[in-house]
Amino acid sequence: MSVGMWCSMAFRDAEVMMGWLRAVGFQERAVYRDDADPRTVVHAELVWPRGGGVMCSTFVDRPDWPVQPGTAAAYLVCEDCDEIFERAVAAGASVLREPEDQDYGGRAAAVRDPEGNVWSMGTYPGE
Repeated sequence: MSVGMWCSMAFRDAEVMMGWLRAVGFQERAVYRDDADPRTVVHAELVWPRGGGVMCSTFVDRPDWPVQPGTAAAYLVCEDCDEIFERAVAAGASVLREPEDQDYGGRAAAVRDPEGNVWSMGTYPGE
């Protein structure tokens, strides 16, 4: 099954957040930087081992992109929810919900990344 859905996020500090994403378990596929300012990420792709991923950039305030940094949310399907949760917290996330078994099956947790985005993670892959 191929995944045709990606999160799109703009970060205040894309370099720091890409480091956080790698620490959680994402793999960097591509990074394009501004030639005039290499700390500015124009476009990056980080893939999740179970499919999909994050397309991100350094935030630039513009009218055609109304989403502000720190307002996104995503769900990560993982084999070991507790491990991903621990990695996220160790890399600087704040705890929203400790890992726990869910009534609908699987195990899930949630954190807020260093810029404020909410990341839920769990073993439940959907039906």
